[in-house]
Amino acid sequence: MRLESPMRIFVEIMSEKIVIAIDGYSSCGKSTLAKDLARELNYIYIDSGAMYRAVTLYVLQKEIDVNDHEAVVAELPNIQIECIYNQEEDKMETLLNGKNVDEQIRSPWVSQNVSEVSIIKEVRAFLVEQQQRIGAEKGIAMDGRDIGTVVFKDAELKIFLTADIETRARRRYEEVQANGVAMSYEEVKHNLSHRDRIDSSREESPLFKADDALLFDNSILSRQEQLRLVLNMAKRRIEEAQKRTVKN
Repeated sequence: MRLESPMRIFVEIMSEKIVIAIDGYSSCGKSTLAKDLARELNYIYIDSGAMYRAVTLYVLQKEIDVNDHEAVVAELPNIQIECIYNQEEDKMETLLNGKNVDEQIRSPWVSQNVSEVSIIKEVRAFLVEQQQRIGAEKGIAMDGRDIGTVVFKDAELKIFLTADIETRARRRYEEVQANGVAMSYEEVKHNLSHRDRIDSSREESPLFKADDALLFDNSILSRQEQLRLVLNMAKRRIEEAQKRTVKN
């Protein structure tokens, strides 16, 4: 018989749901943390980065210059992105116009161009609207770069995740090697630094820590240690939300 975790039992008792927003730099483990939290809390996990990658993939497949903003924006009405839960495989999948593109959007081709597409104001507005619609019922964990500052400014729990560049580059390098992608460590590190500069300096929704976000450096933490600490934070915020509901 499989035993439920104490946190899952707690969540079943507490009916109040919250929004958990996780922002941070590339390869900090935002998606890993958000997925783990969603699994423990029985929440929906949304990978906002996958949505931007899907738009980027579409643009590249159409052989559109990512720096031609007018051409990119003109294609938005032709793009339909869905985030669905695959119950059989216990994972979220990203569909681009009805096709699963999870593997394609993680390619170096997309990684090297996604920041250029993400800076386009109309692209961000297009995806933010979809993200807000998904999160309207709460009970979600979403990661990205502007979740706590733009998408869900009133999220009950905001985490700004960070780690030193060497740790992030090593994690990303191990990931691409495991996927059979031919990239050197230096190439990976350069790509991360390039994305950091674009994400932090772009005019539209730049990456920065929200005033009410908790800064969380996981450079020396294991996945299990990180999850345990953030779950405790989530528990406190759920309790606070429950008290407010009862009071009102």
